[in-house]
Amino acid sequence: MQTLDIMLPHYGDTALLQAAVRSVLAQTDGDWRLSVVDDGREEGVPEWFAALGDSRVSYRRNERNLGITGNFRKCVELVESTHFTMLGSDDLLLPGYVATVRAAVEAEPGAAMYQPGVQVIDEHGRPSVTLGDEVKRRLYAPRTRGRRLVLSGEPLAANLLGGNWLYFPSLCWRADAVKAVGFRTDLSVIQDLALIIELIRRGERLVVDPAPAFCYRRHSGSLSSAEAVTGARFGEAVRYFSEVADDLDRHGWPRAARSARRHLSMRLHALTMVPGALRHRRSDAVRRLLGYALTTAE
Repeated sequence: MQTLDIMLPHYGDTALLQAAVRSVLAQTDGDWRLSVVDDGREEGVPEWFAALGDSRVSYRRNERNLGITGNFRKCVELVESTHFTMLGSDDLLLPGYVATVRAAVEAEPGAAMYQPGVQVIDEHGRPSVTLGDEVKRRLYAPRTRGRRLVLSGEPLAANLLGGNWLYFPSLCWRADAVKAVGFRTDLSVIQDLALIIELIRRGERLVVDPAPAFCYRRHSGSLSSAEAVTGARFGEAVRYFSEVADDLDRHGWPRAARSARRHLSMRLHALTMVPGALRHRRSDAVRRLLGYALTTAE
C-alpha cells in the first residue's frame, strides 16, 4: 500500500476542523498525506494551516462554494495514492487509524472498501449512544467476533439497503474503484450509500476490521440531521431506493431489490424524526415524515 491519502472536505466549524487535523497529526503510523479542501470562507483558517509547518499537510480554498457533493468530487479528483479516506471535518481519527487500515489493505489488497471499528461521540466529544446506531449495530452490522471479515455480493447489498451500518467518513477506499464510479451530482445526503451499492454491484468487496480506529461525531448541526428534521432528506431517499430497486432487479438481485423497496431502517428513522418536527411546529414536515415512513417504493 502506498502512502494513505486523507482527504478532508471542509465547511463549517473551524474548531472541529482543527481537532480533526490534530487527530491526523497524532497518528502512530506517519505514512499519510492530508489534503484539506475548504468550501467555506472562515477567517484565519489558511493562516492556521500555514503555521503547522508539516509538509504532509496541504490546504486549498475553493474559489466558489461547490456544495457537499461537489467538494467530495473534487477531493476524489485530487487523490494521488492507491487508497484514501474521506475524513469528515467534525470527526476524529484515533491514533491507530492509519496502522489499522494499512494492515487491512495488506491482508485483503483487492477490496474496494475497508471499515474499521468506530466509536460514536456527541458534539462535545463524549461517547454517545443513539437509537439509530444501536438498531443498526444489533440488527444489521455483522458479528465480527474480533476477526476481520470480507463481505460482497447480493447479501451485502441487501443488508446495507435494509440498514446502512457503515460510517462513511471512516472508510478507507481503493482509489481506482471510486474514481470509476464517482459521487452522483443529483444526491446530497444519500450519495455515500449510492456509491457503495454501485461498487458492490460491480463485484467489489468490503473488509470489516473490528479494531477501534475512528470517532464519528453525531450532532444536530449536520446536514443530514437538519434535513431529517424537515423531512427533506427522505424525499431524496424515496427516489433513490425506487431507482436502485429497479436497477437491482435488472441485475438479477431480487433479494437486494426487495430490501431497497422496503428500506425498513430508513423508514424507522423517519418515524424517530417526527417528535423533533412536532417540537419545531413543522406540521408540513410531520406529514412528509409520516408519509415516507408508511409508504414503500413500488
